[in-house]
Amino acid sequence: MTSGTSNRFAAGGDRPAWYRFAASALLCVATLSCDDGTDPGEASWTLVWNDEFDGPAGEVPNPANWAFDIGTDWGNAQLEYDTDRPENVSLDGNGNLAITARQEPYQASAYTSGRIKTQGLFEQTYGRFEARIQLPTGQGIWPAFWMLGNDIDAVGWPECGEIDIMEYRGQEPSIVLGTIHGPGYSASAGVSGRYALQGARFDTDFHVFAIEWTEGGIAWFVDDYRYHSVDRNDPGGRWVFDHPFFILLNVAVGGGFVGPPNESTNFPQTMLVDWVRVYRSD
Repeated sequence: MTSGTSNRFAAGGDRPAWYRFAASALLCVATLSCDDGTDPGEASWTLVWNDEFDGPAGEVPNPANWAFDIGTDWGNAQLEYDTDRPENVSLDGNGNLAITARQEPYQASAYTSGRIKTQGLFEQTYGRFEARIQLPTGQGIWPAFWMLGNDIDAVGWPECGEIDIMEYRGQEPSIVLGTIHGPGYSASAGVSGRYALQGARFDTDFHVFAIEWTEGGIAWFVDDYRYHSVDRNDPGGRWVFDHPFFILLNVAVGGGFVGPPNESTNFPQTMLVDWVRVYRSD
């Protein structure tokens, strides 16, 4: 996805519309994954940070945990204007955070949505990062749960590193991707894995999306099924995942990865986040 800094390349600026698909050799093409789903070993985890999104409906997320990115086109030709309004980002009163994309004229954009981050509030190196999410659906809807290196303002993208824990095209409601980007393996060369539900969709129920990140590499999970992993020696470029990263949640509209909405896309579209939790390994 993208970043909330002034550098338009911060989270993948100038990625061509075809970049995800040009990397098909790096994507898993099996129904479930390019990993075998086996557990590499039981880890003992200690919870160190979380947000359960409890509170009254209409309240914005806890400012001690989350900051807003406000603006439009974060380098991916997105069409929405991201706001800090409760209409776009707020608690739903049922223990969830709702990030809602709307079709409405706003600041010269045809759509609004929301994008929040823990930059400057919570950042961590290594651990298990997970969120329980029900995704939206529709052509041109692009939600993500992802991370960027906290040195992005100093070194830019992709040198800071990007970890996409969960990325999803609304027109493919049964498929999610997990990807890393770094120097020498960004944009079309990002290292990706793909997970497809069988007989189900990500917009009809909640699922847990997670990574387990160590000094040796990163593994991706859906509902505790490990579907993808990358060793630090795999990407063929400099490994930039040995420093703190911050978390982002957003719902984009349009952009090169998904294309624009069309007449089949119904608005509003909402991503519900039940919780976000971060652990350290014992």
